[in-house]
Amino acid sequence: MIKLSKKIEYGILALQYIAVHSDKIVSAKEISEQMGIPYEFLSKTLQQLMKKGLIVSQHGIKGGYILGKNANDMTVKDIIIALEGKASFLDCFVSSNGLICDRSPNCTIKDPMEKLQSKVMQVFNTTTIAEIATI
Repeated sequence: MIKLSKKIEYGILALQYIAVHSDKIVSAKEISEQMGIPYEFLSKTLQQLMKKGLIVSQHGIKGGYILGKNANDMTVKDIIIALEGKASFLDCFVSSNGLICDRSPNCTIKDPMEKLQSKVMQVFNTTTIAEIATI
């Protein structure tokens, strides 16, 4: 089963929440409480999203987060790359020479999995936070 990490799941949930509440600044505490995400984990995830420009922090007593770019321009792939550094579910697709495991030269599933990876990435690259916020 292809499974997204908790970090990615929480990142998507947080960005969805911020997008839905785009009329105000949203605190990490509010996101944590409303979405059921552990506060410490969420805070670290939000810091990573902020470093990549997906959100912007507002400091002060009524501080929090807003989207760093339009929700229509932010894709699931952007979030995955911001939080994981790569958007591949098989390690052999990350290496520049494609030889990560001992079986790589004789691998019989690499080509079919590469096609699947491409289809999954097409969905990740075309699904925006705006779409997720309206579902």
